[in-house]
Amino acid sequence: MRTLQLLAGMAALALGLSVNADPLVDGDPEAGEAKSTACAACHGPDGNSTNPEWPKLAGQHARYTLKQLRAYKDGTRSDAVMAGQVQGLDDQDMKDLAVFYAIQTPQPGSADQELAEEGKRLYRGGNLETGVTACIACHGPSGEGIPTADYPMLSGQHAEYTITELKKYRDGERTTDRAAMMRDIAARMTDEEIRAVAEYIQGLY
Repeated sequence: MRTLQLLAGMAALALGLSVNADPLVDGDPEAGEAKSTACAACHGPDGNSTNPEWPKLAGQHARYTLKQLRAYKDGTRSDAVMAGQVQGLDDQDMKDLAVFYAIQTPQPGSADQELAEEGKRLYRGGNLETGVTACIACHGPSGEGIPTADYPMLSGQHAEYTITELKKYRDGERTTDRAAMMRDIAARMTDEEIRAVAEYIQGLY
């Protein structure tokens, strides 16, 4: 389904048509592309960042991206660079950017196979002894996420970025998760588990 939506969106853009990439977000991807110039410096012109510290945005659910932009804007999610970037954006700007990135094609990553094997076990089965919930429950077998529940797509995301964000959840620095779900899970994870699952996610497609 996601592949068909991406193809439909790219075809519409190629024909010069306005397309809503996500019926849950009333945005214009053409307008979003025009507004994405500043974003490209960190996230790449198509949302596929090359710096592992900055997230890939290509293919991410528009509703999730919009939620994060709003969080940066109102201060519930903190980052000095992003705080500065969103100050000049209104809600329609954020919607346009969100749907633009949603129809971009994500580039797959690669993973350290040894670490990824351990990460796969954790992603799919969790850790019963310590109460770590399996990632697959919310993010799906291929890391596709659930857009209507605001569970993001994870597949192909940079391992370093995922590690940073999981540690922020664990330390209580990031609080944008619903019902503190990610904070609870990350608090039960060791550094080794975080790195392993992040490595698996980077190569997941």
